Amino acid sequence: GNEAARSRLRRALANRLHGLGDGLKALSEGMGQEWGKTVVVVISEFGRTFRENGSRGTDHGHGSAIWVLGGAVRGGAVRGEQTSLKPGDLHEDRDLPVLNEYRGVLGGIFQKLYGLGREDLAEIFPQASVVDLGLV
Repeated sequence: GNEAARSRLRRALANRLHGLGDGLKALSEGMGQEWGKTVVVVISEFGRTFRENGSRGTDHGHGSAIWVLGGAVRGGAVRGEQTSLKPGDLHEDRDLPVLNEYRGVLGGIFQKLYGLGREDLAEIFPQASVVDLGLV
């Protein structure tokens, strides 16, 4: 039934995330000392709704996660704007709001890594507001 299908999907996602983690670990180990100068960004193009839909699953949503890792990253913290998940904080009462737009976050990273100015970043990410989250 539905519960068995959800369980299979959870296992499939866990396996894919495990594979991603193994790949990132292999990358970091394979790079040796160069890892200290490296920034890797893992981002999803879409999120999932917080609330279940009518068939007890989730739909494509707005908010998603951005993982930033590497030796050049000032890590160890959750960065960016956060919100609670109380009623009224969800977009359309079912979806995580977009609080840290990925183009702005990437723009802030590119600005620091490559010394790009506002004009350069506006060409790469039109209409995005660059956000420096202190990641690099």
